[in-house]
Amino acid sequence: MNAPLTSTLDMPGENSIGAILTAAGRLQAGEKERIARLQRDKGLRFGEAAVQLGLASERDIRYAMARQFDYPYLQRGESGVAASVVAAYNPFSAQSEALRALRSQLMLRWFHRTAGRRTLAVASAQTGEGRSWLAANLGVAFSQLGERTLLIDADLRKPTLHTLFGVDNRSGLSTLLLGRPAPDAIRRVPDLRSLAVLPAGIVPPNPQELLARPLFGKLLQQYAASFDIVIIDTPPGDSCADGVMVAARAGGALMVARRHVSRAAAVSRYVEQLQEAGALVAGAVINGD
Repeated sequence: MNAPLTSTLDMPGENSIGAILTAAGRLQAGEKERIARLQRDKGLRFGEAAVQLGLASERDIRYAMARQFDYPYLQRGESGVAASVVAAYNPFSAQSEALRALRSQLMLRWFHRTAGRRTLAVASAQTGEGRSWLAANLGVAFSQLGERTLLIDADLRKPTLHTLFGVDNRSGLSTLLLGRPAPDAIRRVPDLRSLAVLPAGIVPPNPQELLARPLFGKLLQQYAASFDIVIIDTPPGDSCADGVMVAARAGGALMVARRHVSRAAAVSRYVEQLQEAGALVAGAVINGD
């Protein structure tokens, strides 16, 4: 994914590499003139000339190219999003490439337009298998495709997504399931324009009863009409039955297991429980080296 700097073009106008870097405070107007002179003298591309002069780094050029081609990602230290959300910070990594491959498979096999499916739960049989990590990174990957994406934290016992995305958790899914108004429950993620997060909200004493309410199904229908992709994080199967209920309401689940951690028998039993509840299993992912 590392694009060679010699392939970068400085498109004219506000979308040029120079204009983007200047707007971001990474380049001064006078420095653009120096780069332009070196371009003319040596026949270089803008990015290559900027790096040769020491006025920009390769990271700066990739940052500008991402915005030039409408492929947003974050810079470390400039966002409240956790560093573990690698798709948001390092779209050129092997992990991000694997996430894009998974995204492509899901677009073909689950979220295909003719199938009419827009919701998918991310499930795992045990704790520590990377379920929330995958849900968060998949949400970012779909948003980078330009899909209007909503991440829902339906783990009303030990929620995680509000921490991963640095959003307020005082109101969220639990608030809505109580029937209370919460106009600010869904939070947009700055600089990831197509991504929104619905955190779990305050941890309730009766999570399973809340998720069993018809209102949860109505909310999913509402969000499926407003977003292109709805990804739902769930509790692990070894802690409660909430995940099965959520997956059934979503219509399907993506199973997550972890190499050297997950037990095959536990994964198999959980898949059976999901299917018995009426949820389709869209596929399986194995985390770890």
